[in-house]
Amino acid sequence: MNRNVRSIIVLVVVLALVNPLGAAEALSTQAPIDDLAFYEASTATDTFPLGGGKVRNVILCIGDGMGLNQIALSSVRATGLDGRLCMERMPVTGLMRTHSADSSVTDSAAAGTALAAGVKTKNGMIGMTPDGKNYCTILEAAKARGMATGLVVTSTISHATPASFASHVRSRKMEEVIAEQLIANKVNVLLGVGRKFFLPKGDPNSGRSDDRDLIAEAEEAGYLYVTTAAELGSAQCPYVLGLFQFEALTTMAPEPDLATLTRRAIDLLGQTRRRGLFRRQPGFFLMVEGSQIDWACHENDAARTVRQTLLFDQAVQAAIDFALRDRRTLVIVTADHETGGLTLSAGKTADDPVVHWSTKGHSGSPVPIAALGPGAAVFAGLQDNTDVPTKIAQLLGIKPFPRPAE
Repeated sequence: MNRNVRSIIVLVVVLALVNPLGAAEALSTQAPIDDLAFYEASTATDTFPLGGGKVRNVILCIGDGMGLNQIALSSVRATGLDGRLCMERMPVTGLMRTHSADSSVTDSAAAGTALAAGVKTKNGMIGMTPDGKNYCTILEAAKARGMATGLVVTSTISHATPASFASHVRSRKMEEVIAEQLIANKVNVLLGVGRKFFLPKGDPNSGRSDDRDLIAEAEEAGYLYVTTAAELGSAQCPYVLGLFQFEALTTMAPEPDLATLTRRAIDLLGQTRRRGLFRRQPGFFLMVEGSQIDWACHENDAARTVRQTLLFDQAVQAAIDFALRDRRTLVIVTADHETGGLTLSAGKTADDPVVHWSTKGHSGSPVPIAALGPGAAVFAGLQDNTDVPTKIAQLLGIKPFPRPAE
């Protein structure tokens, strides 16, 4: 072997073994171009109409770990330099600060609590202030007003972000308890994974430490339990529990993708409203999370980051399609925090930037927020994450908020 070639090989191996933090990686080495074939980029780049009137429904879309550069990277790969993702066409945009009560860099539990309850808490805590006082979430407040409610995620349904909207625990690790509280809280539509936390410990796939069968308990409480896309597609029930894997979605067929889950949740929540089961305040509140953007960023995996962001963007498109038809739906798109410290520099070609990661954890960078529909204008500019549910509450006429849980 030529000495120069041998030296180059040795150098490449050494570079691969050193700490990758801050190392650059070309996106083109992460995945073939046809890996993005599932995403049909729109040729439109115009801004969606703002919308007006009074808010009836709210769809809050959260890209876990999705910072500005996660969007920029995904956009250039999917649409080119001059194209736009769906979320980039939102008419109202701003920035959001994300620090928690005890750190300049939040985790998903504290960030989720801020986005759900309008209060700061310590990293790891869910649905409560640092002193352990439970606070009402915007989902719980909407439910108390008679609105239908839903949570749609690609993580376990008991993971930090969904948990923050319908549970109150001192530690995000208490997923067994969180699963119990989600069912007890009677959230109308729960779609995600994490079946293991619903199965009794005698089951070989169980992740519980007790004999409670939460699936059986949910069915006794009136839930329709589904595990496949076909079962979800035919569901006709005001309460639906969909758990499509024991732990995490693969986000590959034959599983329903996030956009499909979002469309089906909207349809089910709309049916619940039309049936008149929620008479005092028609409408619904739905939180949709692109959970695995964060996971890809933790691994500093550019190709997976792009794929998960585009899957999330398809879900945003589903929410916007409904909002534009309905004319009474507010859609908000944001993130709980940024993950990976992602930056981009010029590559060999204009549409193939070089990716740089500064960490495998979260960063303290502000994240984007965008909105469409009635009341959207209040989300323009710089705001704190605790402002988001407070503004939603104001638009829905929910007072007081924030407030301690009863």
